Amino acid sequence: MFTDYGEIVTIETLCEMLEIGKNTAYSLLNNKKIKAFKIGRDWKIPRKAVEEYILNESFLK
Repeated sequence: MFTDYGEIVTIETLCEMLEIGKNTAYSLLNNKKIKAFKIGRDWKIPRKAVEEYILNESFLK
């Protein structure tokens, strides 16, 4: 789905992928809607987790 991106994406890349703002992205991560982890202050988001979120939230289930 997002083959142009690496296996781990940043918050900025997440915003680009989902076409959302940073506040929404942080909300999704803090509420564990998208599986991710932090290293220090930086969020690390597996690309696969973003794809799973889209499929889970899709009306095409």
